[in-house]
Amino acid sequence: MSKTFKGTMITIAATLCWGFSGISGQYLMAQGISVNLLTSLRLIIAGLVLTGLDFIKDKATLTSLMSSGSNRVRLLIFAICGLLANQYAYLQAIHYTNAGTATVLQYISPVLVLAYVSLKGRTLPTFSESLSIFLAILGTFLIATHGHLASLAITPLGLFWGVLSAFTYTAYMIIPAKLIQSYGSLTIVGLGMLIGGLVFPIFTQAWRYRLPLNSLNLLALFGLIVVGAILSYTLFLKGISMVGPLKGSLLAAIEPVASVILAALILGQVFYQMDILGMLFIVLAVLIISLRDLIISRKKSL
Repeated sequence: MSKTFKGTMITIAATLCWGFSGISGQYLMAQGISVNLLTSLRLIIAGLVLTGLDFIKDKATLTSLMSSGSNRVRLLIFAICGLLANQYAYLQAIHYTNAGTATVLQYISPVLVLAYVSLKGRTLPTFSESLSIFLAILGTFLIATHGHLASLAITPLGLFWGVLSAFTYTAYMIIPAKLIQSYGSLTIVGLGMLIGGLVFPIFTQAWRYRLPLNSLNLLALFGLIVVGAILSYTLFLKGISMVGPLKGSLLAAIEPVASVILAALILGQVFYQMDILGMLFIVLAVLIISLRDLIISRKKSL
């Protein structure tokens, strides 16, 4: 088995873990478990595990990061405005729509990053970039309205939280860029989750919410936290270390497809033709951007 093939399989496994995480969250919320409690549990448990792994692996990096006041401020901003905000918005989007729709709407984020870079650099998008933006907008329109301007096909709150999860995911990718370059993604994401997991339950008093534990709920919690936030992230880091970040981002576009298929197979979620068409447009928009970056990178290496 070649290194590239093995890395590809590991990266795909990570995307399937993310997909399973979404339907786990949908199942738990259908059992009446609060989004506030699920967000708190996911952040604090995943944060403790990932930070613990990083501490064992590279204690010096953690110490260096926490000794800088400016870095601590940047980390706090990322933890609250990027990571915590995204986790909460994504679970709310699942609550008001479903795991497949919420995941696809969140995947508008690469297009938002593209728009941010164009605005920041004061440059017009290229044809491929413009096509990606158009497809993402068209896909969102079809999911939200099924082509009927006079009405929404999903609830207004579902659309709001889905689009907000895309914007917060964009912040999740942009805010910590310099920190990740200096200290690595495992350190920053692990600490970000831990900070969010310590702060959020205090403001929401998450301990007040009921957590009925039975075999299926425990399995879904395992899927949401261990599979979706710990295993998926460590697998993805391992996978992109073998195939490279550009191919990794291309393979990550499998996640929304996996979420839709798993939601239909496991939860019996029904998707209509316009939903599928809109989702395909959004996934295509992400693939165009990822393929463009891959082609540019290969040209530079020649």
